[in-house]
Amino acid sequence: MRSDTMKQGLERAPHRSLFRALGMVDEELNRPMIGVVNSFNEIVPGHMHLRDIAEAVKAGVRMAGGTPVEFPAIAVCDGIAMGHTGMRYSLASRELIADSIETMAQAHPFDGLVLIPNCDKVVPGMLMAAARLNIPAIVVSGGPMMAGKLGDRDVSFSNMYEAVGAVQVGRMTREELVELEDNACPGCGSCAGLFTANSMNCLAEALGMALPGNGTIPAVSAARRRLAKMAGMRAVALVQENLRPRDILTMESFRNGFTVDLALGCSSNTVLHLPAIAHEVGIELNLDLVNELSKVTPHLCKLSPAGEYHIQDLYAAGGIQAVMAELSKRNLIYQNIKTVSGLTVSQLLEQAKVKNRNVIRSVEDPHSPVGGLAVLRGNLAPDGAVVKRAAVAPEMLKHTGPARVFDGEEAAIEAIMGGQIKPGDVVVIRYEGPKGGPGMREMLAPTSALAGMGLDKEVALLTDGRFSGASRGASIGHISPEAAEGGLIALIQDGDIIEIDIPNYRLEVKLDQAEIDRRRAGWQPPEPKVTTGYLARYAKQVLSAGKGAVLKL
Repeated sequence: MRSDTMKQGLERAPHRSLFRALGMVDEELNRPMIGVVNSFNEIVPGHMHLRDIAEAVKAGVRMAGGTPVEFPAIAVCDGIAMGHTGMRYSLASRELIADSIETMAQAHPFDGLVLIPNCDKVVPGMLMAAARLNIPAIVVSGGPMMAGKLGDRDVSFSNMYEAVGAVQVGRMTREELVELEDNACPGCGSCAGLFTANSMNCLAEALGMALPGNGTIPAVSAARRRLAKMAGMRAVALVQENLRPRDILTMESFRNGFTVDLALGCSSNTVLHLPAIAHEVGIELNLDLVNELSKVTPHLCKLSPAGEYHIQDLYAAGGIQAVMAELSKRNLIYQNIKTVSGLTVSQLLEQAKVKNRNVIRSVEDPHSPVGGLAVLRGNLAPDGAVVKRAAVAPEMLKHTGPARVFDGEEAAIEAIMGGQIKPGDVVVIRYEGPKGGPGMREMLAPTSALAGMGLDKEVALLTDGRFSGASRGASIGHISPEAAEGGLIALIQDGDIIEIDIPNYRLEVKLDQAEIDRRRAGWQPPEPKVTTGYLARYAKQVLSAGKGAVLKL
């Protein structure tokens, strides 16, 4: 066993004395040692119950004859970090999570790992670590939050940001806002819609790195605790079978991941995270793969913020396995792929069944014949830009309008809340990319304010930053090259005409080359916004959004 490196033989007597200090007995030292990575903390609602999940995992490890050893990982709450400097740390935390797990698992060579994430960057960070280490590993998330109730209406976190805009223009009273505030987030779990956290937990399942139900079983459910126990048991079995992440994370499994992503209409952030995970196993995922798969993948689910249903409804309808089974009717899923369950995808799908056709449409009757994400290119984004097509109103799939340019999110929010944005405008927020932000902040506040004001069907928003999975509307992010690297977005001026053509995957600014050259000659790179600490180092090392915002060596 890998852990024998630190516990077997005469020369490891000093090491064993430290294990004795932990209270361990010989029987524990002679079993497979499973690292249990717990991202519990007391500030993230999605993580506040993870002690409970970790205890269930450890029970499963012990039942299967292993020795669990728990250690922590950090987690940022994107909702709480949103709209201020804290959001600069969200994407950047992904690399810290991966690096810290690598450090712990190499310094203390565990035989296997159980990874317990729940929110946003924690899921991809942990998967990146598993891919990098390539020791037997399994993911079991904390599960989604239940939707809140306001009268007979289901509500969730995204409704809160839209409510701010609604109050600003008199469409909602402050008393109604307070009532919504008290009911939108009823308890533990990752926010109830198909936002980034739930998107990535669903895709961990689609990739084969988590057991069926990982993405959709509610956080408060006893089934979530049973799943955690099973994950602990499977971690020991994975060690015995020597089944490793790189046996599972193949090009075919990543194609499955993107296909499920497109069928669900997941967060646009997945287009950052899947390439970053693939990078760790030496696979390059070109962004054009998204459009290639989108053209043949029907959009089967409309979950919040794109529709009225929430993750709990997807669970009741059959979950991710049911979605994959539906897609397999068009031969869109690679089935001869290993999974952490010990079964192949094909064997898992034999047990899957769609239980609600309103939540999971059939491939013959999809919401759209094409997938829920699109990568746009053109002179404004030669290296790509990403839009959650599933959450764009039909009338905004093609839009031409004048640019309203802002150097940073705060200035844009001030203009939006001040009533300065008019129907037809294209709001451009720049210097918010991975390097220029630094940290590529999410723009939920401006997109939700526009939606709350009723402008999401009339105003587009472009940025070299990114959008929360809770955003809806013609919100186009990840524009690469970013402004800080001299991308054309840095040269746009107020009044320039922007042309958006999502069906044809195009994003252009109507400027001739002579004018572009003239403006470029007068452009100077901005001074770094952060000059000390982790973010300063991150800004120097991070690659573009088009490459998954991974760090260069």
